[in-house]
Amino acid sequence: MLPNLSDDFERLGVRLRYATSDPAKLREAYLAAHPQESGDLPGTPLSIFLANDSELNRHFEITYASLEETNAGVAATALEKDEGRNLLQNLVRIDFVDAQRNIDDEEGHRSNKLSSAFAGFYQKNLEQPEVAEEAHKVIEANNQQLNEHYAGQFAGIMNVIRGIGIPSVNDRELKIVSTLNPEAALRGNTDLLYVDNDRGHELPELYNGLGFKNLIYMAIQAKHYHSQWVRTAQNRPLCQIIFIEEPEVHLHAQVQQTFITNIWDVIRQSADAEDAGDCIPQLIVTTHSSHILDATEFRKVRYFRRCLLEGEEPGPGRILNATEIHSLRDFQPTAVDVEDQQATQEEALAFLKRYLRLTHCDLFFADAAVLVEGSVEKLLMSTMIERAAKRLRASYLTVLEVGGAYAHRFDELLTFLKIPHLVITDLDSVEPDGRHPVCRADTEGALTSNASLKNLLKVNSVAQLIALTPAQKHNAAQDRYITFQQDISVEENGANSVMRPRTLEEAFVYENFQLFRDKKLNLDLTIPAEFDEAYNEIYKYVKSDSFKKTDFAMDVLASEADWKVPAYIVEGLEWLENRLHPQTSAGQA
Repeated sequence: MLPNLSDDFERLGVRLRYATSDPAKLREAYLAAHPQESGDLPGTPLSIFLANDSELNRHFEITYASLEETNAGVAATALEKDEGRNLLQNLVRIDFVDAQRNIDDEEGHRSNKLSSAFAGFYQKNLEQPEVAEEAHKVIEANNQQLNEHYAGQFAGIMNVIRGIGIPSVNDRELKIVSTLNPEAALRGNTDLLYVDNDRGHELPELYNGLGFKNLIYMAIQAKHYHSQWVRTAQNRPLCQIIFIEEPEVHLHAQVQQTFITNIWDVIRQSADAEDAGDCIPQLIVTTHSSHILDATEFRKVRYFRRCLLEGEEPGPGRILNATEIHSLRDFQPTAVDVEDQQATQEEALAFLKRYLRLTHCDLFFADAAVLVEGSVEKLLMSTMIERAAKRLRASYLTVLEVGGAYAHRFDELLTFLKIPHLVITDLDSVEPDGRHPVCRADTEGALTSNASLKNLLKVNSVAQLIALTPAQKHNAAQDRYITFQQDISVEENGANSVMRPRTLEEAFVYENFQLFRDKKLNLDLTIPAEFDEAYNEIYKYVKSDSFKKTDFAMDVLASEADWKVPAYIVEGLEWLENRLHPQTSAGQA
Protein backbone atom coordinates (compact mmCIF):
# COMPACT_ATOMS: atom_id res chain seq x y z
CA MET A 1 0.00 0.00 0.00
CA LEU A 2 3.00 2.32 0.23
CA PRO A 3 2.97 4.59 -2.84
CA ASN A 4 6.78 4.84 -2.61
CA LEU A 5 9.61 3.88 -0.29
CA SER A 6 11.39 7.21 -0.06
CA ASP A 7 8.94 9.19 2.09
CA ASP A 8 7.72 8.91 5.65
CA PHE A 9 3.97 8.37 5.94
CA GLU A 10 1.62 9.14 8.80
CA ARG A 11 -1.41 7.98 6.85
CA LEU A 12 -2.05 5.29 4.27
CA GLY A 13 -5.08 5.26 2.03
CA VAL A 14 -6.98 2.53 0.24
CA ARG A 15 -10.03 2.88 -2.00
CA LEU A 16 -12.63 0.16 -2.54
CA ARG A 17 -15.03 0.62 -5.41
CA TYR A 18 -17.94 -1.65 -6.29
CA ALA A 19 -18.35 -1.35 -10.04
CA THR A 20 -18.87 -3.32 -13.21
CA SER A 21 -15.75 -5.27 -14.16
CA ASP A 22 -16.47 -5.22 -17.91
CA PRO A 23 -19.11 -2.72 -19.09
CA ALA A 24 -19.11 -4.07 -22.66
CA LYS A 25 -19.72 -7.63 -21.43
CA LEU A 26 -22.52 -6.41 -19.16
CA ARG A 27 -24.19 -4.58 -22.06
CA GLU A 28 -23.90 -7.65 -24.26
CA ALA A 29 -25.47 -9.92 -21.63
CA TYR A 30 -28.22 -7.41 -20.93
CA LEU A 31 -29.20 -7.00 -24.57
CA ALA A 32 -29.03 -10.75 -25.13
CA ALA A 33 -31.52 -11.33 -22.32
CA HIS A 34 -33.70 -8.34 -23.24
CA PRO A 35 -33.34 -7.42 -26.94
CA GLN A 36 -33.81 -3.85 -28.06
CA GLU A 37 -37.23 -2.87 -29.30
CA SER A 38 -37.19 -0.99 -32.63
CA GLY A 39 -33.76 0.46 -31.97
CA ASP A 40 -34.69 1.75 -28.52
CA LEU A 41 -33.46 0.48 -25.19
CA PRO A 42 -35.10 -2.73 -23.92
CA GLY A 43 -38.37 -2.36 -22.07
CA THR A 44 -36.92 -4.16 -19.04
CA PRO A 45 -34.72 -1.85 -16.93
CA LEU A 46 -31.11 -2.80 -16.30
CA SER A 47 -31.82 -2.93 -12.55
CA ILE A 48 -34.39 -5.73 -13.10
CA PHE A 49 -31.88 -7.68 -15.21
CA LEU A 50 -29.21 -7.38 -12.50
CA ALA A 51 -31.64 -8.58 -9.84
CA ASN A 52 -32.13 -11.96 -11.53
CA ASP A 53 -29.98 -15.08 -11.40
CA SER A 54 -26.99 -13.52 -9.62
CA GLU A 55 -26.28 -11.23 -12.58
CA LEU A 56 -25.16 -8.47 -10.19
CA ASN A 57 -22.42 -10.66 -8.68
CA ARG A 58 -21.50 -11.93 -12.13
CA HIS A 59 -20.88 -8.48 -13.61
CA PHE A 60 -19.86 -6.38 -10.60
CA GLU A 61 -16.90 -6.70 -8.27
CA ILE A 62 -14.85 -4.80 -5.71
CA THR A 63 -11.71 -3.16 -7.04
CA TYR A 64 -8.86 -2.01 -4.81
CA ALA A 65 -6.41 0.88 -5.14
CA SER A 66 -3.78 2.40 -2.89
CA LEU A 67 -3.97 6.17 -2.49
CA GLU A 68 -1.31 8.85 -2.41
CA GLU A 69 -1.78 12.48 -1.38
CA THR A 70 -0.25 14.83 -3.93
CA ASN A 71 -0.36 18.57 -4.51
CA ALA A 72 -2.91 17.94 -7.24
CA GLY A 73 -5.16 15.84 -4.97
CA VAL A 74 -5.39 12.10 -4.35
CA ALA A 75 -3.73 9.76 -6.84
CA ALA A 76 -4.88 6.13 -7.01
CA THR A 77 -2.76 3.10 -7.98
CA ALA A 78 -4.72 -0.03 -8.84
CA LEU A 79 -4.03 -3.19 -6.86
CA GLU A 80 -4.59 -6.73 -8.08
CA LYS A 81 -7.91 -7.98 -6.63
CA ASP A 82 -6.60 -10.86 -4.52
CA GLU A 83 -3.66 -8.78 -3.32
CA GLY A 84 -5.93 -5.93 -2.32
CA ARG A 85 -8.33 -8.23 -0.50
CA ASN A 86 -5.54 -9.98 1.39
CA LEU A 87 -3.89 -6.69 2.34
CA LEU A 88 -7.14 -5.37 3.74
CA GLN A 89 -7.96 -8.55 5.63
CA ASN A 90 -4.53 -8.46 7.26
CA LEU A 91 -5.09 -4.87 8.33
CA VAL A 92 -8.73 -4.77 9.37
CA ARG A 93 -11.29 -7.28 10.62
CA ILE A 94 -14.88 -6.12 10.02
CA ASP A 95 -17.90 -7.64 11.74
CA PHE A 96 -21.59 -6.76 11.48
CA VAL A 97 -24.48 -6.86 13.92
CA ASP A 98 -27.26 -6.36 11.38
CA ALA A 99 -30.46 -4.42 11.94
CA GLN A 100 -32.58 -7.40 10.82
CA ARG A 101 -31.87 -9.38 13.95
CA ASN A 102 -35.35 -10.98 13.99
CA ILE A 103 -35.15 -11.80 17.68
CA ASP A 104 -37.84 -14.37 18.45
CA ASP A 105 -38.65 -17.23 20.77
CA GLU A 106 -39.38 -19.56 17.85
CA GLU A 107 -36.88 -21.48 15.77
CA GLY A 108 -37.01 -20.51 12.11
CA HIS A 109 -34.81 -19.71 9.16
CA ARG A 110 -35.27 -15.96 9.77
CA SER A 111 -35.36 -15.85 13.56
CA ASN A 112 -32.64 -15.80 16.19
CA LYS A 113 -33.52 -17.63 19.38
CA LEU A 114 -31.39 -16.39 22.25
CA SER A 115 -30.56 -19.91 23.43
CA SER A 116 -29.17 -20.59 19.94
CA ALA A 117 -27.08 -17.43 20.21
CA PHE A 118 -25.61 -18.64 23.51
CA ALA A 119 -24.93 -22.03 21.91
CA GLY A 120 -23.09 -20.38 19.03
CA PHE A 121 -21.03 -18.34 21.48
CA TYR A 122 -20.16 -21.51 23.43
CA GLN A 123 -19.11 -23.35 20.30
CA LYS A 124 -16.82 -20.61 19.01
CA ASN A 125 -15.41 -19.14 22.22
CA LEU A 126 -15.62 -21.66 25.06
CA GLU A 127 -14.53 -24.93 23.42
CA GLN A 128 -11.04 -24.72 24.83
CA PRO A 129 -9.22 -27.83 26.13
CA GLU A 130 -9.78 -27.15 29.83
CA VAL A 131 -13.41 -26.12 29.33
CA ALA A 132 -14.12 -29.02 26.99
CA GLU A 133 -12.61 -31.57 29.42
CA GLU A 134 -14.82 -30.38 32.26
CA ALA A 135 -17.91 -30.33 30.04
CA HIS A 136 -17.24 -33.87 28.78
CA LYS A 137 -16.97 -35.16 32.36
CA VAL A 138 -20.35 -33.69 33.21
CA ILE A 139 -21.98 -34.99 30.02
CA GLU A 140 -20.41 -38.46 30.38
CA ALA A 141 -21.84 -38.84 33.87
CA ASN A 142 -25.26 -37.97 32.50
CA ASN A 143 -24.78 -40.39 29.59
CA GLN A 144 -24.13 -43.27 32.04
CA GLN A 145 -27.30 -42.47 33.97
CA LEU A 146 -29.32 -42.22 30.75
CA ASN A 147 -27.89 -45.57 29.53
CA GLU A 148 -29.18 -47.27 32.68
CA HIS A 149 -32.52 -45.53 32.33
CA TYR A 150 -32.85 -46.52 28.64
CA ALA A 151 -31.92 -50.19 29.41
CA GLY A 152 -34.83 -50.46 31.84
CA GLN A 153 -37.35 -48.53 29.79
CA PHE A 154 -36.59 -50.29 26.47
CA ALA A 155 -36.19 -53.86 27.88
CA GLY A 156 -39.73 -54.84 26.87
CA ILE A 157 -39.49 -53.67 23.28
CA MET A 158 -36.06 -55.29 22.93
CA ASN A 159 -37.51 -58.66 23.97
CA VAL A 160 -40.28 -58.23 21.39
CA ILE A 161 -37.69 -57.51 18.71
CA ARG A 162 -35.67 -60.61 19.71
CA GLY A 163 -38.88 -62.64 19.45
CA ILE A 164 -39.11 -61.94 15.72
CA GLY A 165 -35.55 -63.12 15.14
CA ILE A 166 -33.75 -59.80 15.18
CA PRO A 167 -30.90 -59.93 15.84
CA SER A 168 -30.09 -63.52 14.81
CA VAL A 169 -28.07 -65.86 16.99
CA ASN A 170 -24.82 -64.81 15.37
CA ASP A 171 -25.58 -61.06 15.30
CA ARG A 172 -24.58 -58.45 17.82
CA GLU A 173 -27.03 -57.29 20.45
CA LEU A 174 -28.94 -54.01 20.15
CA LYS A 175 -28.38 -51.36 22.82
CA ILE A 176 -29.69 -47.82 23.11
CA VAL A 177 -27.17 -45.38 24.58
CA SER A 178 -27.02 -41.67 25.22
CA THR A 179 -24.53 -39.84 23.01
CA LEU A 180 -24.85 -36.30 24.27
CA ASN A 181 -21.92 -33.94 23.74
CA PRO A 182 -21.54 -30.39 25.16
CA GLU A 183 -22.30 -28.63 21.87
CA ALA A 184 -25.34 -30.75 21.06
CA ALA A 185 -26.62 -30.50 24.61
CA LEU A 186 -26.49 -26.70 24.56
CA ARG A 187 -27.70 -26.24 20.99
CA GLY A 188 -30.62 -28.64 20.86
CA ASN A 189 -31.60 -29.42 24.41
CA THR A 190 -31.51 -26.18 26.37
CA ASP A 191 -33.73 -23.17 26.78
CA LEU A 192 -33.03 -19.73 28.18
CA LEU A 193 -35.32 -19.14 31.16
CA TYR A 194 -36.15 -15.99 33.12
CA VAL A 195 -36.02 -16.87 36.79
CA ASP A 196 -37.77 -15.17 39.70
CA ASN A 197 -35.67 -16.44 42.61
CA ASP A 198 -37.96 -14.99 45.28
CA ARG A 199 -41.02 -16.91 44.06
CA GLY A 200 -39.31 -19.82 42.36
CA HIS A 201 -40.91 -18.95 39.01
CA GLU A 202 -39.10 -19.99 35.84
CA LEU A 203 -40.53 -18.34 32.74
CA PRO A 204 -39.71 -19.36 29.14
CA GLU A 205 -37.86 -17.11 26.73
CA LEU A 206 -41.03 -15.86 25.02
CA TYR A 207 -42.16 -14.18 28.28
CA ASN A 208 -39.70 -11.33 27.99
CA GLY A 209 -39.85 -8.32 25.69
CA LEU A 210 -38.15 -8.02 22.32
CA GLY A 211 -36.13 -5.01 23.50
CA PHE A 212 -34.57 -7.02 26.32
CA LYS A 213 -33.76 -9.85 23.92
CA ASN A 214 -32.34 -7.41 21.37
CA LEU A 215 -30.00 -5.92 23.98
CA ILE A 216 -28.78 -9.36 25.12
CA TYR A 217 -28.26 -10.48 21.52
CA MET A 218 -26.16 -7.41 20.64
CA ALA A 219 -24.03 -7.91 23.77
CA ILE A 220 -23.44 -11.58 22.88
CA GLN A 221 -22.47 -10.67 19.31
CA ALA A 222 -20.12 -7.84 20.34
CA LYS A 223 -18.40 -10.08 22.91
CA HIS A 224 -18.20 -12.94 20.40
CA TYR A 225 -16.66 -10.86 17.60
CA HIS A 226 -14.14 -9.26 19.93
CA SER A 227 -13.08 -12.61 21.40
CA GLN A 228 -12.66 -14.09 17.92
CA TRP A 229 -10.37 -11.21 16.92
CA VAL A 230 -8.26 -11.36 20.07
CA ARG A 231 -7.87 -15.14 19.80
CA THR A 232 -6.72 -15.11 16.18
CA ALA A 233 -3.48 -17.05 16.52
CA GLN A 234 -1.77 -16.12 13.25
CA ASN A 235 -1.79 -12.90 11.23
CA ARG A 236 -4.29 -11.19 13.47
CA PRO A 237 -5.58 -8.02 11.75
CA LEU A 238 -4.16 -4.85 13.26
CA CYS A 239 -7.59 -3.46 14.13
CA GLN A 240 -11.20 -4.49 14.32
CA ILE A 241 -14.32 -2.56 13.31
CA ILE A 242 -17.70 -3.72 14.60
CA PHE A 243 -20.73 -2.25 12.80
CA ILE A 244 -23.92 -2.19 14.86
CA GLU A 245 -26.90 -1.28 12.73
CA GLU A 246 -29.87 0.51 14.32
CA PRO A 247 -29.49 -0.78 17.89
CA GLU A 248 -32.57 1.20 18.97
CA VAL A 249 -34.98 -1.45 17.63
CA HIS A 250 -37.47 -2.35 20.40
CA LEU A 251 -35.48 -0.37 23.01
CA HIS A 252 -37.24 2.33 25.02
CA ALA A 253 -35.71 5.80 25.26
CA GLN A 254 -33.81 5.34 28.54
CA VAL A 255 -32.08 2.18 27.31
CA GLN A 256 -31.21 3.89 24.03
CA GLN A 257 -29.52 6.70 25.98
CA THR A 258 -27.31 4.25 27.88
CA PHE A 259 -26.64 1.89 24.97
CA ILE A 260 -23.27 3.35 23.92
CA THR A 261 -21.94 3.24 27.48
CA ASN A 262 -23.22 -0.29 28.03
CA ILE A 263 -21.83 -1.74 24.81
CA TRP A 264 -18.41 -0.25 25.60
CA ASP A 265 -18.60 -1.89 29.04
CA VAL A 266 -19.14 -5.24 27.29
CA ILE A 267 -16.08 -4.63 25.07
CA ARG A 268 -13.85 -3.57 27.97
CA GLN A 269 -14.93 -6.53 30.10
CA SER A 270 -14.19 -8.81 27.16
CA ALA A 271 -10.71 -7.28 26.77
CA ASP A 272 -10.01 -7.72 30.49
CA ALA A 273 -11.22 -11.33 30.43
CA GLU A 274 -8.95 -12.09 27.47
CA ASP A 275 -6.04 -10.20 29.09
CA ALA A 276 -5.95 -8.00 25.99
CA GLY A 277 -6.49 -4.50 27.32
CA ASP A 278 -4.83 -2.93 24.27
CA CYS A 279 -7.06 -4.75 21.79
CA ILE A 280 -10.03 -2.42 21.69
CA PRO A 281 -12.11 -2.38 18.50
CA GLN A 282 -13.72 0.59 16.82
CA LEU A 283 -17.51 0.71 16.92
CA ILE A 284 -19.55 2.20 14.09
CA VAL A 285 -23.20 2.59 15.04
CA THR A 286 -25.78 3.56 12.44
CA THR A 287 -28.90 5.00 14.00
CA HIS A 288 -32.05 7.04 13.61
CA SER A 289 -32.26 7.55 17.37
CA SER A 290 -31.76 11.05 18.78
CA HIS A 291 -31.35 9.39 22.21
CA ILE A 292 -28.29 7.42 21.07
CA LEU A 293 -26.92 10.51 19.35
CA ASP A 294 -27.44 12.45 22.57
CA ALA A 295 -25.00 10.12 24.35
CA THR A 296 -22.33 10.37 21.64
CA GLU A 297 -19.44 12.80 21.53
CA PHE A 298 -20.13 15.66 19.11
CA ARG A 299 -16.92 15.19 17.12
CA LYS A 300 -17.61 11.47 16.59
CA VAL A 301 -20.83 12.07 14.65
CA ARG A 302 -20.87 11.48 10.90
CA TYR A 303 -23.95 12.99 9.28
CA PHE A 304 -25.13 11.31 6.08
CA ARG A 305 -27.14 13.67 3.88
CA ARG A 306 -28.96 12.61 0.74
CA CYS A 307 -28.22 14.91 -2.19
CA LEU A 308 -28.30 15.19 -5.96
CA LEU A 309 -25.59 13.64 -8.08
CA GLU A 310 -22.80 16.03 -8.95
CA GLY A 311 -23.82 18.27 -11.81
CA GLU A 312 -27.57 17.57 -11.52
CA GLU A 313 -29.87 20.57 -11.47
CA PRO A 314 -32.42 20.70 -8.63
CA GLY A 315 -36.08 20.57 -9.54
CA PRO A 316 -39.52 19.32 -8.44
CA GLY A 317 -39.59 15.57 -7.85
CA ARG A 318 -35.87 15.17 -8.41
CA ILE A 319 -34.68 11.92 -6.80
CA LEU A 320 -31.73 12.24 -4.42
CA ASN A 321 -29.45 9.44 -5.62
CA ALA A 322 -26.22 10.41 -3.87
CA THR A 323 -25.00 10.82 -0.31
CA GLU A 324 -22.72 13.45 1.16
CA ILE A 325 -21.01 12.80 4.49
CA HIS A 326 -20.30 15.57 6.98
CA SER A 327 -17.90 14.88 9.84
CA LEU A 328 -18.65 17.07 12.84
CA ARG A 329 -14.97 16.79 13.72
CA ASP A 330 -14.42 19.26 10.87
CA PHE A 331 -17.00 21.81 12.04
CA GLN A 332 -15.43 24.97 13.44
CA PRO A 333 -17.73 27.94 14.15
CA THR A 334 -16.41 31.47 13.94
CA ALA A 335 -16.03 33.64 17.01
CA VAL A 336 -19.15 35.62 17.89
CA ASP A 337 -18.82 39.34 18.57
CA VAL A 338 -22.12 41.22 18.34
CA GLU A 339 -22.24 44.00 20.95
CA ASP A 340 -22.96 42.14 24.21
CA GLN A 341 -22.43 38.73 22.53
CA GLN A 342 -18.74 37.89 22.75
CA ALA A 343 -17.60 34.29 22.41
CA THR A 344 -14.43 32.66 21.17
CA GLN A 345 -14.54 29.85 18.63
CA GLU A 346 -14.14 27.31 21.45
CA GLU A 347 -16.93 28.90 23.51
CA ALA A 348 -19.29 29.00 20.52
CA LEU A 349 -18.65 25.31 19.81
CA ALA A 350 -19.11 24.41 23.50
CA PHE A 351 -22.46 26.23 23.53
CA LEU A 352 -23.73 24.30 20.50
CA LYS A 353 -22.63 20.98 22.00
CA ARG A 354 -24.40 21.70 25.29
CA TYR A 355 -27.58 22.91 23.62
CA LEU A 356 -27.84 19.98 21.21
CA ARG A 357 -27.14 17.49 23.96
CA LEU A 358 -29.82 18.98 26.19
CA THR A 359 -32.63 19.34 23.69
CA HIS A 360 -32.23 18.91 19.99
CA CYS A 361 -30.32 15.86 18.73
CA ASP A 362 -33.35 15.16 16.53
CA LEU A 363 -32.00 18.00 14.35
CA PHE A 364 -29.82 15.41 12.57
CA PHE A 365 -32.87 13.50 11.36
CA ALA A 366 -34.90 16.46 10.08
CA ASP A 367 -35.68 17.60 6.55
CA ALA A 368 -35.43 21.19 7.74
CA ALA A 369 -35.14 23.25 10.92
CA VAL A 370 -37.30 26.09 12.19
CA LEU A 371 -35.49 28.38 14.64
CA VAL A 372 -37.96 30.28 16.80
CA GLU A 373 -37.70 33.03 19.38
CA GLY A 374 -39.40 31.40 22.35
CA SER A 375 -41.97 29.07 23.87
CA VAL A 376 -45.04 30.71 22.29
CA GLU A 377 -43.78 30.15 18.73
CA LYS A 378 -42.82 26.59 19.55
CA LEU A 379 -46.18 25.77 21.13
CA LEU A 380 -48.15 27.31 18.25
CA MET A 381 -45.93 26.14 15.38
CA SER A 382 -47.73 22.87 14.66
CA THR A 383 -51.12 24.62 14.44
CA MET A 384 -49.65 27.48 12.40
CA ILE A 385 -48.27 24.98 9.88
CA GLU A 386 -51.69 23.33 9.71
CA ARG A 387 -53.31 26.67 8.92
CA ALA A 388 -50.67 28.31 6.70
CA ALA A 389 -48.52 25.64 5.04
CA LYS A 390 -50.28 22.27 4.94
CA ARG A 391 -47.70 20.65 2.66
CA LEU A 392 -45.14 20.92 5.47
CA ARG A 393 -47.11 18.29 7.39
CA ALA A 394 -45.44 15.70 5.13
CA SER A 395 -41.96 16.89 6.18
CA TYR A 396 -39.87 16.06 9.22
CA LEU A 397 -39.20 19.38 10.90
CA THR A 398 -37.23 20.22 14.01
CA VAL A 399 -38.34 23.33 15.87
CA LEU A 400 -35.48 24.84 17.88
CA GLU A 401 -36.30 27.38 20.55
CA VAL A 402 -33.11 29.44 20.43
CA GLY A 403 -34.13 33.07 21.07
CA GLY A 404 -33.09 36.05 19.02
CA ALA A 405 -29.67 36.13 20.63
CA TYR A 406 -28.58 32.66 19.53
CA ALA A 407 -30.06 31.87 16.12
CA HIS A 408 -26.89 33.08 14.39
CA ARG A 409 -24.85 30.55 16.37
CA PHE A 410 -26.88 27.71 14.86
CA ASP A 411 -26.74 29.19 11.39
CA GLU A 412 -23.16 28.01 10.84
CA LEU A 413 -23.91 24.46 11.99
CA LEU A 414 -27.02 24.19 9.83
CA THR A 415 -25.12 25.59 6.85
CA PHE A 416 -22.30 23.08 7.48
CA LEU A 417 -24.83 20.22 7.52
CA LYS A 418 -26.67 21.78 4.55
CA ILE A 419 -30.00 21.62 6.34
CA PRO A 420 -32.56 24.17 5.07
CA HIS A 421 -33.58 26.45 7.93
CA LEU A 422 -36.12 29.13 8.64
CA VAL A 423 -35.37 31.71 11.31
CA ILE A 424 -38.50 33.26 12.90
CA THR A 425 -37.44 36.05 15.20
CA ASP A 426 -38.54 39.40 16.69
CA LEU A 427 -37.82 43.02 15.78
CA ASP A 428 -36.95 43.74 19.44
CA SER A 429 -37.04 47.52 18.93
CA VAL A 430 -35.06 49.80 21.27
CA GLU A 431 -34.46 53.55 21.56
CA PRO A 432 -31.61 54.86 19.37
CA ASP A 433 -30.05 56.90 22.20
CA GLY A 434 -28.77 56.36 25.71
CA ARG A 435 -28.73 52.84 27.09
CA HIS A 436 -31.18 51.75 24.38
CA PRO A 437 -34.30 51.05 26.45
CA VAL A 438 -37.18 49.08 24.92
CA CYS A 439 -39.58 51.14 22.79
CA ARG A 440 -42.52 50.74 20.46
CA ALA A 441 -41.43 49.47 17.07
CA ASP A 442 -42.76 52.56 15.27
CA THR A 443 -40.53 54.92 17.27
CA GLU A 444 -38.57 57.26 15.03
CA GLY A 445 -35.00 56.00 14.51
CA ALA A 446 -35.60 52.80 16.54
CA LEU A 447 -32.87 50.17 16.45
CA THR A 448 -33.05 46.42 16.96
CA SER A 449 -31.42 44.67 19.91
CA ASN A 450 -31.79 41.30 18.18
CA ALA A 451 -28.27 39.90 17.74
CA SER A 452 -29.37 37.41 15.08
CA LEU A 453 -30.90 40.10 12.85
CA LYS A 454 -27.78 42.23 13.13
CA ASN A 455 -25.45 39.32 12.52
CA LEU A 456 -27.33 37.54 9.72
CA LEU A 457 -28.74 40.56 7.85
CA LYS A 458 -26.08 43.13 8.77
CA VAL A 459 -28.82 45.66 9.59
CA ASN A 460 -29.50 47.32 12.94
CA SER A 461 -32.21 49.88 12.11
CA VAL A 462 -35.89 48.88 12.40
CA ALA A 463 -36.77 51.04 9.40
CA GLN A 464 -34.11 49.29 7.30
CA LEU A 465 -35.38 45.88 8.40
CA ILE A 466 -38.98 46.74 7.50
CA ALA A 467 -37.79 47.86 4.05
CA LEU A 468 -36.06 44.55 3.22
CA THR A 469 -37.60 42.51 0.42
CA PRO A 470 -38.20 38.73 0.60
CA ALA A 471 -35.23 38.23 -1.73
CA GLN A 472 -32.99 40.13 0.72
CA LYS A 473 -34.17 37.94 3.61
CA HIS A 474 -33.22 34.80 1.71
CA ASN A 475 -29.65 33.49 1.60
CA ALA A 476 -29.47 30.79 -1.07
CA ALA A 477 -25.86 29.83 -0.28
CA GLN A 478 -26.76 29.05 3.31
CA ASP A 479 -30.24 27.73 2.46
CA ARG A 480 -31.76 30.11 5.01
CA TYR A 481 -34.72 32.46 5.21
CA ILE A 482 -35.14 34.90 8.06
CA THR A 483 -38.47 36.53 8.88
CA PHE A 484 -39.63 39.03 11.52
CA GLN A 485 -42.58 41.31 12.27
CA GLN A 486 -43.92 43.63 9.56
CA ASP A 487 -46.42 46.50 9.61
CA ILE A 488 -50.01 45.30 10.09
CA SER A 489 -53.06 47.22 8.87
CA VAL A 490 -55.71 46.91 11.59
CA GLU A 491 -59.28 47.55 10.44
CA GLU A 492 -62.41 48.18 12.54
CA ASN A 493 -65.76 49.77 11.66
CA GLY A 494 -64.46 51.03 8.32
CA ALA A 495 -61.40 52.71 9.90
CA ASN A 496 -57.87 51.39 9.83
CA SER A 497 -54.49 52.02 11.39
CA VAL A 498 -51.01 50.63 10.78
CA MET A 499 -49.45 49.00 13.84
CA ARG A 500 -45.87 47.78 13.93
CA PRO A 501 -45.31 44.90 16.42
CA ARG A 502 -41.97 44.22 18.07
CA THR A 503 -42.82 40.65 19.24
CA LEU A 504 -44.91 37.67 18.14
CA GLU A 505 -47.54 38.28 20.83
CA GLU A 506 -48.10 41.84 19.64
CA ALA A 507 -48.28 40.71 16.02
CA PHE A 508 -50.80 38.02 16.93
CA VAL A 509 -53.07 40.53 18.68
CA TYR A 510 -52.91 43.09 15.84
CA GLU A 511 -53.51 40.39 13.22
CA ASN A 512 -56.56 39.13 15.16
CA PHE A 513 -57.63 42.50 16.59
CA GLN A 514 -61.40 41.97 16.26
CA LEU A 515 -61.28 38.53 17.89
CA PHE A 516 -59.54 40.01 20.94
CA ARG A 517 -61.92 42.99 20.94
CA ASP A 518 -64.89 40.57 20.97
CA LYS A 519 -63.28 38.42 23.70
CA LYS A 520 -63.25 35.38 21.41
CA LEU A 521 -59.54 35.29 22.21
CA ASN A 522 -58.40 36.08 25.73
CA LEU A 523 -55.91 38.88 26.46
CA ASP A 524 -56.96 39.76 30.01
CA LEU A 525 -57.02 43.40 28.88
CA THR A 526 -59.79 45.80 27.99
CA ILE A 527 -58.77 47.22 24.60
CA PRO A 528 -59.41 51.02 24.29
CA ALA A 529 -61.66 52.27 21.51
CA GLU A 530 -59.09 54.59 19.92
CA PHE A 531 -56.53 52.88 17.65
CA ASP A 532 -53.46 54.71 18.91
CA GLU A 533 -54.44 54.23 22.55
CA ALA A 534 -55.20 50.54 21.86
CA TYR A 535 -51.80 50.16 20.16
CA ASN A 536 -50.04 51.68 23.17
CA GLU A 537 -51.96 49.65 25.77
CA ILE A 538 -51.37 46.37 23.98
CA TYR A 539 -47.66 47.18 23.60
CA LYS A 540 -47.29 48.03 27.30
CA TYR A 541 -49.27 44.99 28.46
CA VAL A 542 -47.34 42.49 26.33
CA LYS A 543 -43.94 43.75 27.55
CA SER A 544 -45.07 43.92 31.20
CA ASP A 545 -44.05 41.37 33.83
CA SER A 546 -47.70 40.44 34.39
CA PHE A 547 -48.07 39.08 30.85
CA LYS A 548 -47.67 35.28 30.87
CA LYS A 549 -46.50 34.14 27.45
CA THR A 550 -47.12 30.43 27.95
CA ASP A 551 -50.64 31.04 29.26
CA PHE A 552 -51.27 33.22 26.20
CA ALA A 553 -50.21 30.41 23.86
CA MET A 554 -52.30 27.81 25.71
CA ASP A 555 -55.39 30.06 25.56
CA VAL A 556 -54.92 30.43 21.80
CA LEU A 557 -54.59 26.67 21.35
CA ALA A 558 -57.69 26.04 23.46
CA SER A 559 -59.78 28.59 21.56
CA GLU A 560 -62.17 27.54 18.81
CA ALA A 561 -61.89 30.94 17.13
CA ASP A 562 -60.73 31.05 13.51
CA TRP A 563 -57.59 33.09 14.17
CA LYS A 564 -55.03 34.17 11.59
CA VAL A 565 -51.36 33.24 11.56
CA PRO A 566 -49.25 36.44 11.67
CA ALA A 567 -48.27 37.42 8.12
CA TYR A 568 -44.52 37.36 8.74
CA ILE A 569 -44.74 33.72 9.92
CA VAL A 570 -46.88 32.82 6.90
CA GLU A 571 -44.17 34.38 4.71
CA GLY A 572 -41.47 32.21 6.27
CA LEU A 573 -43.51 29.00 6.29
CA GLU A 574 -44.44 29.46 2.63
CA TRP A 575 -40.75 29.84 1.74
CA LEU A 576 -39.96 26.60 3.60
CA GLU A 577 -42.94 24.84 2.06
CA ASN A 578 -41.84 25.77 -1.46
CA ARG A 579 -38.26 24.87 -0.60
CA LEU A 580 -39.16 21.34 0.52
CA HIS A 581 -42.16 20.77 -1.75
CA PRO A 582 -41.62 22.85 -4.90
CA GLN A 583 -44.63 23.26 -7.14
CA THR A 584 -44.60 21.68 -10.59
CA SER A 585 -45.93 23.48 -13.65
CA ALA A 586 -49.25 21.71 -13.05
CA GLY A 587 -49.42 23.18 -9.57
CA GLN A 588 -48.81 19.95 -7.69
CA ALA A 589 -45.82 19.21 -5.47
